[in-house]
Amino acid sequence: MHTPSRRTLLRAPIAAVGTALLPACTGSGAQARTGPELRAADGDFVPPGPAGYVDPSGPEVRAAERERGSGPVRMLRFTASETTLDLGGRQVRTWAYQDTLPGPLVRITAGDVLSLTLANRLPTTTTLHSHGVRMRCDMDGAPDLTQRAIAPGADFTYRFTVAHPGTYLFHSHVGLQPDRGLYAPLIVDDPKEPLSYDKEWILVLDDWVDGVDGSTPDRVLHQLKPGGGMSMGGMAMGPERGRPDGPSRVLRNSHSRMLHGEAGSVAYPYYLVNGRTPTHPRVFRCRPGERIRLRIINAGSETAFRVALGGHTMTVTHTDGYPVEHQETDALLVGMAERYDVLVTAGDGVFPFVAQAEGKNGQGLALLRTDNGRSAPPAKVRPDELDGKVIPARRLVPDDSVALDDRDVDREMRIRITGTMARYDWGIDHKLYDVRQRHPVHAGERVRLTLINATDMWHPLHLHGHTFALTGLDAAGARKDTAIVLPHRKIVCEFDADNPGLWMLHCHNQYHSESGMMTILGYRK
Repeated sequence: MHTPSRRTLLRAPIAAVGTALLPACTGSGAQARTGPELRAADGDFVPPGPAGYVDPSGPEVRAAERERGSGPVRMLRFTASETTLDLGGRQVRTWAYQDTLPGPLVRITAGDVLSLTLANRLPTTTTLHSHGVRMRCDMDGAPDLTQRAIAPGADFTYRFTVAHPGTYLFHSHVGLQPDRGLYAPLIVDDPKEPLSYDKEWILVLDDWVDGVDGSTPDRVLHQLKPGGGMSMGGMAMGPERGRPDGPSRVLRNSHSRMLHGEAGSVAYPYYLVNGRTPTHPRVFRCRPGERIRLRIINAGSETAFRVALGGHTMTVTHTDGYPVEHQETDALLVGMAERYDVLVTAGDGVFPFVAQAEGKNGQGLALLRTDNGRSAPPAKVRPDELDGKVIPARRLVPDDSVALDDRDVDREMRIRITGTMARYDWGIDHKLYDVRQRHPVHAGERVRLTLINATDMWHPLHLHGHTFALTGLDAAGARKDTAIVLPHRKIVCEFDADNPGLWMLHCHNQYHSESGMMTILGYRK
């Protein structure tokens, strides 16, 4: 049976510097500056844009936060800084939280108030986004939209009630910083957990390029832009005359049947599971017959992973933090920023957990071991399960406890995903992102959102501050916050406008969003 004392967690320290059982703040969260630190929301921040929309710290936002309740306050601190990391035989210079990869595991209980201070010790601005969490708008971490970006040397305290249990993800929301090491898992436990299991294994997947042979994510984006891949003696030359951008990371002719075309544009040198390369994998140990909950998080920036545990079938229990009717599968396709929870019953031996870079050349690896006497599989092992049954998200049926109720749609919204690989001009409705954009909704509405992919590339679309139900003719209604839209296809989803504010809708391919594939849903006053 599942009990807290028997959980086996990711090998990263809890980031707490103290736990205060204090009543939650029900005001705006804004307080006066004390030196370089800003406690909670910068209450006088109003983003540029048209009038008549709810402000990120407005009274509507504060009222919605009060309705979430006020549990114990969990006080933590992250420091974002430049550091050297060991990926398993390979040292890289990069940016990370607390000098670890992934960043420290944060674990709280649904109903708690999270008070997390981010200390920015980077040479540039940053923010922290709690991906998938339905929170107050001014704590969302969207720079220039919900807050001013945190200046180098400054601190910012994110404080909000976390009402819903699930598997979530912290990451920076500034530029291409998520494609460095600025991410960490967030687990919100259910105080009435209905699942029964013995141990837990958190698996954070990533595609890695930063600090390898002179590469950085920003230099890779430059290579992807038209004219940016000019090669001189095998080195791509950047916008600064004579500065080497490192080897070309542009991926040519990738293809995935599951993704209906090109799989991606970046040829990553490494794929990681829990911060390690396949030649030096993390090992999870348990006993034969124990029931293990796997929490799978794709923290990658440009890679979908097909995942499987050799010698085992997986029972899917959650997607993006929300429960579904249990279904067995051999493998799963996990897009960027998607999360899946599954249950397995451990066999006797040593088994590879493989995260294959879908349509690319490479994979991540971790090991489940119940027998110390058996030799480990090779780094390039390919379990048969990868080619077995795969359940797409649209086929998952929501648990009755989280299924949207049946009601009329009040507003229909159609958004086209546009752009081309040749021009690398990714956008929404043929427009590049502008912080002044607004797609209006009103509080209390049921909104039907149709996302139409008019490109030759697949895109994982993410809506901040909400979860939506996958609906339409071939979807069963699973609750998600991030969903794959295949090329020249569409998805139809519905959500309740129950969280006032200004919320980003964007592609979670970091290179696409940074090129302009973002827009904003805004609540009217």
